[in-house]
Amino acid sequence: MDDNSINNQTTNNSLQNIISDLTNPIKRNPIGNKIWVTFLVLVIIAGLVAYGYQIKTGLGVTAMRDYSSWGMYIGHFVFLVAVSLVGSLVTAILKLTGQKWATPVTRISEIIAVAAVALAGLTIIVDMGHPDRALNLFLHGRFASPILWDVTVVTTYLVISVILLFLPLIPDIAILRDHYTDAPKWKKKVYNILSLGWKGTEEQYKLLKKSIRIMMVLIMPVALAIHTVTSWLFAATLRTGWNSTIFGPYFVAGAFMAGAAAVIIAMYFFNKNYKLQKYLLPKHFDMMAKLLVLTSLVYLYFNINEYIMPYYKMMQLDRDHLNELFSGEESILFWSVQIFGMFIPIILLLFKKMRTPLPMMIISVFVVIGAWLKRMIIVIPTQFHPTFPIQNVPENFHHYDPTLIEITITSATVAMVLLIITLFVRLFPILPIWEIAHESGHHDIEKEGQK
Repeated sequence: MDDNSINNQTTNNSLQNIISDLTNPIKRNPIGNKIWVTFLVLVIIAGLVAYGYQIKTGLGVTAMRDYSSWGMYIGHFVFLVAVSLVGSLVTAILKLTGQKWATPVTRISEIIAVAAVALAGLTIIVDMGHPDRALNLFLHGRFASPILWDVTVVTTYLVISVILLFLPLIPDIAILRDHYTDAPKWKKKVYNILSLGWKGTEEQYKLLKKSIRIMMVLIMPVALAIHTVTSWLFAATLRTGWNSTIFGPYFVAGAFMAGAAAVIIAMYFFNKNYKLQKYLLPKHFDMMAKLLVLTSLVYLYFNINEYIMPYYKMMQLDRDHLNELFSGEESILFWSVQIFGMFIPIILLLFKKMRTPLPMMIISVFVVIGAWLKRMIIVIPTQFHPTFPIQNVPENFHHYDPTLIEITITSATVAMVLLIITLFVRLFPILPIWEIAHESGHHDIEKEGQK
């Protein structure tokens, strides 16, 4: 089945049916959604309380010490940056290469990207002992510091991602403005302001499509830069495990894999909860599964490169680090991530029966969890193999086990990502109405929708 056959399955839908189906999640607020939002809010409140305690007491409440100066927060930051790259993968790369099947998936990837990169920036603040000094990064930052580069590209990527999310939303917001007549007054005001006076004229559509295309082109180098620069925070050191010339493309490949899995999970739950089966077809899941396999194979290649050269040379510190990963204290975690987070998902997704929504969702959950744990493996174990031996310090300085404070705060940032996505779906269509309508043959959507 090609792109045309995928689009033909929605061609017979009338415009009113398309608008009704895709705006229905905004109009209904079932009890399950209220329970979900309440749960997320409670997790966030717990995280804020824990963070308040951390601010009051200091970073001593975490497991970070002289040697493990980076811990769960930094690993989580790298993971969030990785997931955020899915916006450029689906929205820019696939769309610019003419993959029309990706149309229903673009907004899902964009909101995941915006939420993830926003909380990535917040996680860096959480990791700071004095968050009040964050402004100094901009006022007194040194160009020689990779941290300044990282802050710059994260901020730039967030801005471009928000613009790329908002631009395709404008026609859909105008549709909500004109057709969601029983919306609460505050929603009507929001739609009226954000629609920017959209009338759906041919000139407006031309300008909109040109603007979107420009932002798609702009976001690609920034997306590659954001995770490449993040990798340089590690690779710029001489520390074993981080001293690598492949970290840039290695991090980017892993990011595309984690992001694709996150989109598949979101697709499944949106499909189930909001009855979007007419628009998120089995073929869309199949294509995303193939994309996940492709990105996983590329990431597998870099994983082999990451370990085979140090293992071949077997310098003393490399030997100690690899022995710890392969057969030592971190071996169970290491091999679990490799087997259940990469090898088995790749093998399973090669079979067509596994490329259906439910199996794909379960496999993608393992991939995402594996991706998160992989960042912990990159960040933490190598810190316990410094050039000078660890000596004359307490025993707990030789290990890193995150405290309840770190787990609670990190969980709150995950809840914030999910809450942003949840609230977005309550305000705006999660699938692009006007693009789906255009591909279904309804080219004059504004006039047809008012009949």
